[in-house]
This record gives sequence, structure tokens and C-alpha cells, in this order.
Amino acid sequence: MRVYVTGGSGFLGQHLIKELTRRAYDVVATTSKDYDLRETARIKATLDKFNPDTIIHLAARVGGIGANMQYPATFFYDNAVMGLHLIEQSRIYGIKKFVQIGTVCSYPKFASVPFKEEDIWNGYPEETNAPYGLAKKMLLVQIQAYRKQYGFKGIYVIPTNLYGPLDHFDLAYSHVIPALIRKCVEALEKNDDKIVLWGTGKATRDFLFVEDAARGIADAMELYDDAEPINLGTGHEVSILDLANLIAKTVGFHGDIVFDKSKPDGQPRRCIDTTRAIKKIHWEPKIPLEEGLKKTIDWYRKQTNVHPRKNI
Repeated sequence: MRVYVTGGSGFLGQHLIKELTRRAYDVVATTSKDYDLRETARIKATLDKFNPDTIIHLAARVGGIGANMQYPATFFYDNAVMGLHLIEQSRIYGIKKFVQIGTVCSYPKFASVPFKEEDIWNGYPEETNAPYGLAKKMLLVQIQAYRKQYGFKGIYVIPTNLYGPLDHFDLAYSHVIPALIRKCVEALEKNDDKIVLWGTGKATRDFLFVEDAARGIADAMELYDDAEPINLGTGHEVSILDLANLIAKTVGFHGDIVFDKSKPDGQPRRCIDTTRAIKKIHWEPKIPLEEGLKKTIDWYRKQTNVHPRKNI
């Protein structure tokens, strides 16, 4: 079976391609530099060129709280239009299975914890990333409508906050774990006595190692065929303060961690229920947070040639 992965050069895309290749699938991938999925003609050309059986749509405009606040229209338009066009052209083309990757940002700001899939419509998303979350949620509506009207075999997978090697460490666009790792590593090298983080530190997140996410997406592609979305996460809630302390300890940074409370926290709490994934696709995460952080920090240090200082 030939699987076409959009966003194949991205953080999750590289890990997913590795996992699919390990399972002996014929994998093809594109990036925005190759084919602009906002343009219908480019999508048609891609499908004609690769002739895939299955599509996994990872390509997305993503970023942290700051980027979402600065470019809300871009985050809404790009994510919505890519998915809308790609799903429609896939239906016309006769794609056998379509896997749409959603976002935990689509859940309501004050959803009951842990987030269950049926709670996704019980409120408005957290405001700082609502345009992104709503654009992605509209693709769930499209997948479900197409299944009902056309018999289109589309599924919707919702991973929680991902981290791991190959992540983006640009402070303007990165998510919380790579940003924290970079700040701690750079503070250690510069002998800074503190790092400054956004928010209060009280917000919580559910962090999933990227290799576990890739395995879950591949499992869902093979085993899941329901209209309702399916969560991928750990089911464990970690505060940003506890996360920062853990990363600082792992890096070897012993300075102060200061929170700028004038900046937003984002969603107050985030932790997802994985019962459906356990029952339907027999998937559970394997990499605990401490191990995953060490792997990520080691990878980042290798890329930057920054290594722990030896005690003298």
C-alpha cells in the first residue's frame, strides 16, 4: 500500500515516515516547498504523480502561544484551506483511507479533565489558539460529513502536546518543551542565574513522546475506522512549573525559574483520556516523560555542540 504523508519533512512527519517504512509501507511525502496544498491544482498534480492509496495529512501551520496570537488569521486560513481542498480532492480521486491529524487545541478551554472525545463540542477553545483549533475542528466536521454522504473512509486522530528529537527550537515558534530546553541550555552556557518563562507555571499539559505518537497514528491508520475522533496521549497531567524544574535538573541548570505573569498561560489544564485508543487500536505510550526529555535534550545538544559542563 502506498501512503502519502503531507508535511513529511516536519517534526512529526519525519518520525511517522520512519515508522511507516519500518512497517514496510511504500511511503511518499511532500513539503510546502514542493507542493502548496492551499492550491487545488497542486493537490491534483500531487495525487496524479504519486497515486497513493492512503493519505495521512500532517501538514499544518503551527507555533506556540506567541505565534498564534500574532498570526491568528494565517493560522486559521492556512490550516482550514489545506484540509478542505485535500479532503475534497481525495474524495474525487478515490483515496481508500484518509487520516486527518487534529489538535488538542480544539478542545474547549474549560473541558472536563481528562478530555474525552465526546467533549470536543462542549465549549469554545482557549482564546490564544482558538483560530488554529477551530480550523482543525472544521476538518473533523468535513471528515464526518463526507463519511455520511459519500462513504469516504476518513478518520480523525488527536495527539496531545508532542515533543522529542527533530523538534523546532526557534523561540518565536517552538512549543513549551523545546523552548524550555533551549533556555536552560543557553543559560547554563552563559552562566545566567535565571530563565524567564511566560505565564504563572500553573497551567498543565499532557506530553507525548513523538515516537509514541507516530506509532499511534500508524496503528490508527491500520485499525481504526470510526466517525468519532480518537485521542493519543499519556493521560498524565504535568504543570509547567514541574516541567521546567525537571528540564532544568536534566540539563544541569541550577538558576532561578522566573514566571512573567503578564504573559498568558494558554489553556489552564490539558490532559486527555486514551480509553478509546486502548480499546480500539490497542495502543498505549511506551516512553515516560523523564526518558523522553533526556532523549530530546541529548539530541539538541548534539545539534548545537553544547554539552554539560563538568564539575571542577
